[in-house]
Amino acid sequence: MNLGSFSLSLAVRDLAASRGFYEKLGFEALGGTPEHGYLILKNGDTVIGLFQGMFEDNILTFNPGWNSSAEEVEIFTDVRDLAADLKAKGLEVTQEQGLDGDGVGSFVVVDPDGNPILIDQHRPKPA
Repeated sequence: MNLGSFSLSLAVRDLAASRGFYEKLGFEALGGTPEHGYLILKNGDTVIGLFQGMFEDNILTFNPGWNSSAEEVEIFTDVRDLAADLKAKGLEVTQEQGLDGDGVGSFVVVDPDGNPILIDQHRPKPA
């Protein structure tokens, strides 16, 4: 099972302050829009997302179809297949978005300690 690129999505109180802090650690902006309350930062192969006012908890995030530079990869496991596989293994899949079509889609599973894991695919189902 290939979940795609990994990042940590951090719920922050002050996007500008958090950006400044992580830039001092060597992170650089990769994407996002501060006006919309989020930034994606990268340091080497490490990617973090800073999200102000979008969710309460930090989230482990996987992006099927992308590498750590948010570039498309040729071969990947589609989000719909991942959700079906995890359901078949007895995991509860929640917050499903777009899993009934062929476009982008996402879902959440929660680990035994309550940590949310977001599987968030930003590209269509592979042909």
